[in-house]
Amino acid sequence: MPQLDPVFAHLQPAAVWRHFATLCRIPRPSKAEDALREALRQWAIERGLATLVDAAGNLIIRKPASPGHENAPGVVLQAHLDMVCQKNTGADHDFHRDPIRPRLCDGWLVADDTTLGADNGIGVALILAVLEDSTLVHGPLEALLTVDEEAGMGGAQGLAAGVLQGRLMLNLDTEDWGEFYLGCAGGLDVNVARDGVAEPLPAGVETWQIALTGLRGGHSGVNIHEERGNAIKLLVRVLRDLESRFGVRLIELKGGSARNALPREARAKLALPAGHGAALAECLAGWQTLLRDELGGVDEGVSLAATPGEATELMSAADQAIWLGSLHAAPHGVKRRSLSVEGVVETSNNLGVVDLTPAGGSCNFMVRSLRDSGSAALADEIVSLFALSGTRAEKSGHYPGWTPDPASPLLALCQRVYRRDFGADSKVQVIHAGLECGIIAARYPGLDIVSFGPTIRGAHAPGERVEVDTVGKARSSLLARLAEAAGGSA
Repeated sequence: MPQLDPVFAHLQPAAVWRHFATLCRIPRPSKAEDALREALRQWAIERGLATLVDAAGNLIIRKPASPGHENAPGVVLQAHLDMVCQKNTGADHDFHRDPIRPRLCDGWLVADDTTLGADNGIGVALILAVLEDSTLVHGPLEALLTVDEEAGMGGAQGLAAGVLQGRLMLNLDTEDWGEFYLGCAGGLDVNVARDGVAEPLPAGVETWQIALTGLRGGHSGVNIHEERGNAIKLLVRVLRDLESRFGVRLIELKGGSARNALPREARAKLALPAGHGAALAECLAGWQTLLRDELGGVDEGVSLAATPGEATELMSAADQAIWLGSLHAAPHGVKRRSLSVEGVVETSNNLGVVDLTPAGGSCNFMVRSLRDSGSAALADEIVSLFALSGTRAEKSGHYPGWTPDPASPLLALCQRVYRRDFGADSKVQVIHAGLECGIIAARYPGLDIVSFGPTIRGAHAPGERVEVDTVGKARSSLLARLAEAAGGSA
């Protein structure tokens, strides 16, 4: 057995953190979960547990009921294996090869320069700890560990009807302890692409690279209402100004790295008339001051800097006009707030990734809504915008939202157990993020689902952290709910 990282040595509950250490050790980017899935499958087989890898690549582990509780309602414990892979510029980390290196800080486990993968590694670890617990009294259990959640819900989308046997499902993929989630947004992607014709770099210009960095980033659904900066949108604003001031020509524009993460950084390479380097620096300094003022209290760490670059060709003037004009006009952020669920965003989108070169380019929008009609309408607006310039824009990867059921017996059980064990009332929430619950519920009508988890902050961005104390509370509460369900209370 590999030696346990010292950071986990004294954390409780030990079983949960031991499993999370395994998830930190084995790389698990979206679409590259094979090594982790096989390690967990072998772990389950060694403990005499039945396993199944379905056609979509999901791992299903089954644990028989405790003696005398075979007729209790079966419970599905669900989490996803993959993680969002984000790192700070300059961080020497390969998510396909290197382990995550967390540290403890004031009661939180944090990864400084990368994402931690507590989303949803802690959920997986909680489930594995249940499966190996021989003292727990429980009904029939199934662990559904899905793949490719962060890159398009591929595992849940590929889950066939008739595979799951349980009547109740606990999803462990939410991030506020003391809250139970009963609904979530659905969504889809809009993928934009356009071919280009490169032109040679003209005489009398200098090549410069502009970097916009220092933003917080974050989850494109959970954090969308906080008005954090979008590096792509901000840099496009700056570039439009540089066009009008200096007549700059665009060579490249790259920003963001994941469709479901707010872009923290963006970079542009451009051709500037020779002799204007000092004026460029002065202009960027003014923009930095302006943006820090606009984003005060939210993203005041934004930074703009220019360094000399190299290039032999650039984007055509026509393509530059289309791309910068379209990206400048493109929506990003909150579109509509819910009129039926107070304090919840109904519809939003994230301009998450852009990659433009002289030969062509692409960008991605992730659209979310509590209403399928809302996400469809906003996606169609984006498609229409790009159609004006003859640019290809295609919708893909639709997944349904999860409609709340306030009369859920499982919710009542969860609330009752929480009140009994913690002496306080829990909250019921609807989250503006994509959970697999909606997809699974559509495949399994009548499946009673509740989502919960420990407190996680900064998911989908470097510096992601999980509050250690709430992991223990989530563990004890999960065990209590399973014991309660085994008694037939649900």
